[in-house]
Amino acid sequence: MGTQQSKPSNKIGKNVVRQKLEIASKTGVLSLCEHNLVALPEQLLEMKNIRTLDLSKNKIKRLPNQVSTLTSMKSLKLDSNKLTKGSLQPISKLSNLTMLSLGENKLGIDTDKDGRKIAGQALPSLPSSLKLLKLDLNHFQNIPATVYARNLINLEKLDLSKNNLASVPVALFNNLKSLVELNLDNNSIVSLPGEIENLKKLKSLSLEQNKIAVYSSSGRKSTVTKFSEQNPQPLPAVLFTATPIIDLNLKGNAMTNTQLNEFEGFDTFLERRQKLKSKNIYGGAMTDLKVCGLD
Repeated sequence: MGTQQSKPSNKIGKNVVRQKLEIASKTGVLSLCEHNLVALPEQLLEMKNIRTLDLSKNKIKRLPNQVSTLTSMKSLKLDSNKLTKGSLQPISKLSNLTMLSLGENKLGIDTDKDGRKIAGQALPSLPSSLKLLKLDLNHFQNIPATVYARNLINLEKLDLSKNNLASVPVALFNNLKSLVELNLDNNSIVSLPGEIENLKKLKSLSLEQNKIAVYSSSGRKSTVTKFSEQNPQPLPAVLFTATPIIDLNLKGNAMTNTQLNEFEGFDTFLERRQKLKSKNIYGGAMTDLKVCGLD
């Protein structure tokens, strides 16, 4: 027996969309999530007052050029659509945009279903006003250069989880100086560079389900932690000593809590967390200080 396709949970149809557009023309807030849209309504493209727009869970393949005129926009959600390379150029002109959510699209795919190369950038240049950027589930093998461009001086939260990343470019740590939260879960990352020390505001780093492991000098996985120039620790000491990080999630990596405790600088991290716990900043809800998700 075949599985039934789930139906949108929202009421949909032209009348519903029309009513929502009328209300949004007054409030500047519009949600057309899960409406089976393949294109943006023409009336929406004329709303210069729109500040918050949710178009997630539709079938949109490209943003029309008119989107670039919606410069009052501060929040834009386009998760779970069919966006591919070259489809988001108008975003560059949204000079007040602070939140951009693009999870579960196809921005990292290079060819279409017929094997033809898809033209254009995965992402255009992004507005310097951005504070939150969500790019999970986009098939990225490499992080697009526009994600860590020097103009993104205000970016505080970056989500690159559930992609196909094997490494993180040094430029990301050199340029995104305002990062507070970085999510790299469910990738294939084996280590991070020392330049992570440049993230002087970083408080939360999540690396669940990656390939971070401790190796012996022969290159084999080891239960003994012996690091050297030829075999550096996968998470550099400066992560713990030169950043203000307080939340680190390593669940699902091939290493143990015992090994992590032997990392240079890790004791500094634990001391910082202990001080915060003693001040009860988290109201007693802080996660286990000892394990960072490891056994």
